[in-house]
Amino acid sequence: MTTLNSRRGLPLWAKLLLGLIVLGLLAVLGAFAYFRSLFGPAGGAPYTLEVTPGETVPQIARELENKKIVKNARILRYAMQQSGAAARLKEGAYDLNGQMTVDEVVKTLDGPARVPVVNVTVPEGRRIKDLPEIFQKAGFDAAAITAALNDASLSRYARGKQKNLEGFVFPATYEFRPKDSATDVVKKMVERMETEFTPGNVAKAKALGLDVRDWVTLASMVQAEAANNEEMPVIAGVFLNRLRDGIPLGSDPTVAYGLGKDLPELDRSAGDFKVDTPYSTYTRQGLPAGPINNPGEAALLSIVNPQRKMADGRDALYFLHAGGKIYVNHTYAEHLRDNDRYR
Repeated sequence: MTTLNSRRGLPLWAKLLLGLIVLGLLAVLGAFAYFRSLFGPAGGAPYTLEVTPGETVPQIARELENKKIVKNARILRYAMQQSGAAARLKEGAYDLNGQMTVDEVVKTLDGPARVPVVNVTVPEGRRIKDLPEIFQKAGFDAAAITAALNDASLSRYARGKQKNLEGFVFPATYEFRPKDSATDVVKKMVERMETEFTPGNVAKAKALGLDVRDWVTLASMVQAEAANNEEMPVIAGVFLNRLRDGIPLGSDPTVAYGLGKDLPELDRSAGDFKVDTPYSTYTRQGLPAGPINNPGEAALLSIVNPQRKMADGRDALYFLHAGGKIYVNHTYAEHLRDNDRYR
C-alpha cells in the first residue's frame, strides 16, 4: 500500500518529465517510421528515364520525384551517393516504375543503361532531296535534316564547290539516337563516305585523271545507269574511255538531274535533251558539274577498277539496256544496230 500510494503521489514535475519522455519516444518512433517510408514505393506509373550528357544526379532525382518513382529526391541522392551509384551513372535509358523501392531504383541506375537507337537506311543512288523524307519517317525533323544536307562545309570535298552534300553522303543503314542533332546525323554519313577514299583508291583515281570529287561524280553516274553491281565496272569503263577520247558521255540521268526531274519524267519530244544545263552530258563534254546522287561502294569501286575492254579486246565506248541485259559496243554503228535489234 505504501508503494502504491507513493506512486500515486508522484510530484507534478516527475509526471511531466515522464510524459515528455513518452512523447519524445513516440516522436522518435514516428520520425523513424516516416523516414523509413521514404525508401518505399512512391506509386507512380512506369517511366523510362533518359540520362543525357551533362545531366546531374540532383536533376535526375528531382525528375524521378516529380514522376512519383521515388518519394523524396534527397533520399535518392543520399542512397546513390552511399552506394557509389552516383559516380557510376551512365548515359542512356533506364526503365523504372513507382512500385520499386529506393534500393531497387538505385540498383537499376547502377546497372547497364539501355541506349535507344533508331535505324535509318539510306538507299544507294538517292539524291539529297530524297533524304529528308526518309529521316522524317524515322522521327527526325525534316527541315533540320534538309538544312544540314545543304551545308556543303560538312565535307571538305564539297566545301566551296557545290551548294549541298550531293555525292558525299554514304548510302547505308545507320544507328542513330533519337536525340541526335541533324548536323551530327549528317556528319556521321559524310564521315562514313570519306572512309571510302583510301590512299590506294585515291591514287588509282588520280592515275585516271580524276580528283576525289570527279571520282564521286562519275560513280554517281554509274550508280544511276547500272541495273546491278555486275554492270558497274563495264559502264565505268565506257565512261572512262569516252572521257579519254573526248566523246560526250551522253548519260540520261545527268539530263534529268540538271532539269530537276526524276529519270522517268524525261521527255525527249519536249526537247529535254537539248536543254543546256551544267549537268547535261548531251550538250556538254566531260563530267557534269558535280555528283547527281549519292553512290554506294560498288559504284565507287567500279571507277577505280573499271572494265574498259570488250571480249574481243576493243575499247568499250557504247552501251544500252534492253530485255534485262546490257549490250556493249565499240562503234556507233554497232550501237545503233543493237538498239534497232533489241529495243
